Amino acid sequence: MSDWLIYRGAGAPHDGIEHLPPPPPWRDFDGGPLVAPPAALDPSSERRLGVQHREASHHRPGETERELVNAALYLRRPLLVTGAPGSGKSTLAHSVAYELGLGRVLGWPVVSRSTLRDGLYDYDAIGRLQDLQIARAAPAAAEGAEGTAAPGPDPTDEPGGGIGRYIRLGPLGTALLPAARPRVLLVDELDKSDIDLPNDLLNVLEEGEFRIPELERLAGSAPEVEVLSDDGTRVTVRDGRVRCRAFPFIVLTSNGERDFPAPLLRRCIHLHIPVPDKERLAAMVRAHFGDGAAERYEAVIDRFLDREPGDVRAVDQLFNAIHLTQRAGWTDEDEEETRRRLTAELMRPLDRTR
Repeated sequence: MSDWLIYRGAGAPHDGIEHLPPPPPWRDFDGGPLVAPPAALDPSSERRLGVQHREASHHRPGETERELVNAALYLRRPLLVTGAPGSGKSTLAHSVAYELGLGRVLGWPVVSRSTLRDGLYDYDAIGRLQDLQIARAAPAAAEGAEGTAAPGPDPTDEPGGGIGRYIRLGPLGTALLPAARPRVLLVDELDKSDIDLPNDLLNVLEEGEFRIPELERLAGSAPEVEVLSDDGTRVTVRDGRVRCRAFPFIVLTSNGERDFPAPLLRRCIHLHIPVPDKERLAAMVRAHFGDGAAERYEAVIDRFLDREPGDVRAVDQLFNAIHLTQRAGWTDEDEEETRRRLTAELMRPLDRTR
């Protein structure tokens, strides 16, 4: 295997990220203060990679996938991953995080209503106003009732009038926090977004930073404010600006339902994942169902691959058929007919309604 590969696609954790060369001068960021490392992988990654981490070794990306993932790491560019539903686009982000020890994968599932602000941060202005009103009313209420418990701390006593309590960074905003190692961010199904979102992302992806106007206005009196991250931890934002140190490893997935603007494509490394062949499907089945499962359910895998040109099937359909076959315990001839019929229904092409 080439020595230049940081991500090797072998499914075994290693310290390769420590050997990642410095970024290009035009992708070198200097954000601070550094935040603490993220938590380890969460159950979402475990589900993606298989029941047990050791079985992640069955996920073996092809040579082109490995090379383009590493190109994105070296160049500090987002990776735009296209392919049919169920081809493993999202799993790639979890595989990189697991192998390189980059912690919990930040997930941003995009829908038609998603905006750039949703990915960056949320400010609960109404909640803050209500808490301020309660805090100001508490002393007066306490004066009129003997034996009343002392009022709680006034949020206005905190830096910035306690505004940090009401700001929570989104997945993209958290990924751009200044960290010693890159975070992994999965922006899932970008093609489902409103037409404006891909263009709105351009400046953030290029500059590696964003501003929080609510904190910028207070920078003179409160230059550092603690806010909540998508990880659920408190982090410090300085002068109302979040700027990365290590540019995150960002995976943008698309099912190919729309074209993206050229400026976004220019800022990304493009990887197309083809429909999995039998060898790759067998590896996925072993990862989720254990050694020997691919051979035991070879007929189901063959049935999944037996399709008309243009038919669309997702790998989840194959997993569903195998799990049902495994748990139902069909044995006699009548049950075998049930198995065949239900397998055909579960793996019906997604582009067919009947």
